[in-house]
Amino acid sequence: MQKRMGEAVARVARKVNDTVENKTDSLADLANCKLIAFPVGIYKAVRSVTEGIHRISLANNELKSLTGRFLTTFSQLRELNLAGNYLHRLPEEVTSLLHLRAIDLSRNRFRRFPEPLAAVATLETIDLEENEIAEVPAEKLASMASLRTLNLRANPVGPEVRLLVRPLVPFDLLLSPEEPVPKA
Repeated sequence: MQKRMGEAVARVARKVNDTVENKTDSLADLANCKLIAFPVGIYKAVRSVTEGIHRISLANNELKSLTGRFLTTFSQLRELNLAGNYLHRLPEEVTSLLHLRAIDLSRNRFRRFPEPLAAVATLETIDLEENEIAEVPAEKLASMASLRTLNLRANPVGPEVRLLVRPLVPFDLLLSPEEPVPKA
C-alpha cells in the first residue's frame, strides 16, 4: 500500500513539475495515477502557479473524497474532471470556484445531486452520468442561469423527476431512455 501510494505521488509530482516548468494552465493529466487522496505535498510545489491553473483532471483514480483545501487552492479552475472515482459528496468549498464552467462527476457514487453545485453561478455543464441519483433539486437547478447541460444518464431517476424537471429547466437535460413498464 505504501509503495503504491509512493509511486502515485511520484507520478503526480512529475506531472506537476511539467506544469510548473512549462507554465501551462492545466494539471490535465493526473488521471489514472491510482491516487486515493490528493497529495498534500503537491500544494507547496504548485503554490506559485495555482492562479494560472484552469483545468485539472483527476479522472480514474481511487479518490473517496475531495478536501476543501484542494478546491480553495485551485480557485481559478474552469474545468474539473473527477470522473471514475469513488466520490459520494463534494465539500461546500466547491462554491468558491467562481470561474468553474464544467465539472465531470460521472462514474462515481453520488446518491444525491451534489447540492453545493447549485450555488456555482458560472457552471455550464454538469456530468453526473452513471451514479446512483434518484432525485434532483429541480427548483435549485432551474435557478442556475449559466447551466446549459446536465447529464444524468444511467441514474435511477424516477418518472416523477422527469415530469417535474422538464418544464422547469431551461437547459439540456440528458436522461437514459425510460425502461418499458413490465406487463403483469
